[in-house]
Amino acid sequence: MEKIGITTTIPVEVIYAAGCIPVDLNNIFITAENPAALVEEAELAGYPRNICAWIKGIYTTVLANREIRRVIAVTQGDCSNTHALMETLHIQGIEIIPFAFPYDRDYDMLKLQIEKLMQVFGVDWEQVAEQKKRLDKVREKVWLLDEKTWRENSVSGFNNHLYQVMCSDFNGNPELFAQEVKAVLEKSTPLPAGDEIRLGYIGVPPIMTDLYEYLEKKGARVVFNEVQRQFTMPFATSDLVEQYRLYTYPYNIFWRLQDIAAEIEKRNLHGIIHYAQSFCYRHIQDLIIRKELKVPVLTLEGDRPVRLDARTKMRIDAFLDILR
Repeated sequence: MEKIGITTTIPVEVIYAAGCIPVDLNNIFITAENPAALVEEAELAGYPRNICAWIKGIYTTVLANREIRRVIAVTQGDCSNTHALMETLHIQGIEIIPFAFPYDRDYDMLKLQIEKLMQVFGVDWEQVAEQKKRLDKVREKVWLLDEKTWRENSVSGFNNHLYQVMCSDFNGNPELFAQEVKAVLEKSTPLPAGDEIRLGYIGVPPIMTDLYEYLEKKGARVVFNEVQRQFTMPFATSDLVEQYRLYTYPYNIFWRLQDIAAEIEKRNLHGIIHYAQSFCYRHIQDLIIRKELKVPVLTLEGDRPVRLDARTKMRIDAFLDILR
């Protein structure tokens, strides 16, 4: 089956309906044996130093995986550097399929984008709806994993992050992925409420490799991973277009903040870590986030896929001391 690269979450039901395998390029970049080397390779090819490391990592990842000949690139609702990424991949012989989330969440515009994607892959609504039912069964297991994280403390913040983020492509095999999630659920054991600090993590998944590990070592626990949770499509709707309209990440910050504020209250969070990727336009939204949220916010910035540096650890320590 053909592998289709994706630059972020898209209506993956369309790809599965066509009998193809979606591959989230972010996931295979960050889990590569040496992701930092992939970033450096893109810079040697000519990518500027002051461009997001995720974009550079995706570029090299596509070229290193020659079985991926087509990439669905999100041109609106994700990264502002994606256009140039598309062009640099195009001259390397990769076919680019654009997809855009309408900024104002317009139902008809979003439906048109999904139908254009369906046209590319030669599938119809009936086939796509069938795949939604298939994937929703898997998503239900991940929703339960998320609930066990914040209700029972029985799933770690890292596992919560990991299995939710993998819902962007279900690791290319939804049924096998469901078995992995089931195994985690079976091993989870409820823990009594302790004096841990309950944190929320908002923003794109961290490029640092040991953030969750460090937080738990310091007596804090991430019980809400905002964007990762959105990848699981935690919405009660049978309408595929509405599902991707309710998905908050591609749209404006105020739509995201409604979801974040509701989860802060429901999950009884003490504070928020806002992660901002270096050179990303979303960093500007930090000033809105700090103004609108009613709990303390620590903003962390990451550049390359490395472990936490001493300065960042000191800032985390000081933030946790404030929350105690």
